[in-house]
Amino acid sequence: QLQLIESGGGPVQAGGSLRLSCVVYGLPPRTPSSNYVMGWFRQAPGKERDFVGHIVWNGGGAYLVDSVKDRFTISRDILQNTMYLQMNSLKTEDTAVYYCAARGLYASDYQYWGQGTQVTISS
Repeated sequence: QLQLIESGGGPVQAGGSLRLSCVVYGLPPRTPSSNYVMGWFRQAPGKERDFVGHIVWNGGGAYLVDSVKDRFTISRDILQNTMYLQMNSLKTEDTAVYYCAARGLYASDYQYWGQGTQVTISS
């Protein structure tokens, strides 16, 4: 059972930067069979939750959707059990609640979710 806790959201002006953190509790010892995929999602007001990107916990391979890949970076610190989303050149359309999530490497759905952190970009 994993527990995910996000932090780092807040208000920022367009063009600015934020770094979101997601601390993961309950990770098992690192073995080939205990790998996870950690994802970032966001939900803007009145819209559905959208996938932003993910990183493979053991291995570090990362992916970001086209709309953010030139501005956002996903990373993780295994020793700190923390995943990060570095967001640069923020736009008003990036305003959303950002969630981190986790799933087993071969699972189809994300099974564990954080509570979300609000990011508000003003023009």
